Amino acid sequence: MNSRQTILIVDDVEMNRAILDATFSEDYRILEAENGKQAMELIMEQQDRLAAILLDVIMPVMDGFEVLEEMQKLELTHKIPVFLITAENSQEVLKRGYELGVVDIIGKPIIPFFIRRRIGNVIRLNNIVNEQEALLREQAQEIRELNSSIIETLSTAIEFRDCESGEHVTRIRDLTLILLHVIKNLDPSCSIEENDLPMIADAAVMHDVGKIAIPDGILNKPGRLTAEEFEIMKTHTIRGCELLDSVPRFRENPVYKYAYDICRHHHERWDGRGYPDGLKENEISIQAQVVSVADVYDALVSDRVYKKAYSHETAYEMIRNGECGCFSPLLMEGLSRAKDKMKALYKRVK
Repeated sequence: MNSRQTILIVDDVEMNRAILDATFSEDYRILEAENGKQAMELIMEQQDRLAAILLDVIMPVMDGFEVLEEMQKLELTHKIPVFLITAENSQEVLKRGYELGVVDIIGKPIIPFFIRRRIGNVIRLNNIVNEQEALLREQAQEIRELNSSIIETLSTAIEFRDCESGEHVTRIRDLTLILLHVIKNLDPSCSIEENDLPMIADAAVMHDVGKIAIPDGILNKPGRLTAEEFEIMKTHTIRGCELLDSVPRFRENPVYKYAYDICRHHHERWDGRGYPDGLKENEISIQAQVVSVADVYDALVSDRVYKKAYSHETAYEMIRNGECGCFSPLLMEGLSRAKDKMKALYKRVK
């Protein structure tokens, strides 16, 4: 049963309240107030239980419009359907009522059958909307929990294979989110939605999941890879996508499209010299470009089996000077603006 089963009747005339009470009391719990001040006290106490408010306009102490103004300030008019029940039917009253957020304006004298059907239909529709919103919130939470479970499982698998990747994938999430926010502010028209930024950051954690398929001798080799070994290492992009596709029902998950794209394309470069598909410029999605920069930055400022960490300042200059591949002007500007926040993520500042 929906929790919103209470109607608040606000009218200074006892007879009017009695008529409305008799009209709705069979189906709803009824609360009454004889002026706007009493009404606001009940609204604040009962706002999560109110299915509707039946509000007179002309009342002592605090009139109906003043109630609506207070409700609007508190952003309650979009949560609780308000009906003006009034004998005042001037254009000014109608205009002001609708501007203040009322659902409908019903004239006096009250016709019980008519008003019961008219208000009851709106309440039922509003309850359906509330139930659907609650269901969507519940489903969204389930999706977030599923995302976290999948991400944690895959990240743990990488950590077991690659001694460097455990902390690396966590930092990539944070670096990606910082850069995404900066890029979105720099270019509001870019193809990513603001609400998707946390999901993209979660997807970024899986960028190197394909390294699970790379032999230990190559993955953790302390020296430079041979040309043959590097070709094998490059396959982690495609192998990662194959792994994502093998996770049951993961394709139905909203994070999948971002995870797949990032996994496959985070080694593509703006000049077309990356891998595996040789994409160039805007053929590379903005999320893959962002993770690419985050990946390079973290690799530079972290100790690896084949090198010691560079300072953050040196890493920034190396990327800016093109020593680590070619990145878009937008990404370079984003990196410039984000570098202080990125540096702050690391406990050990060099």
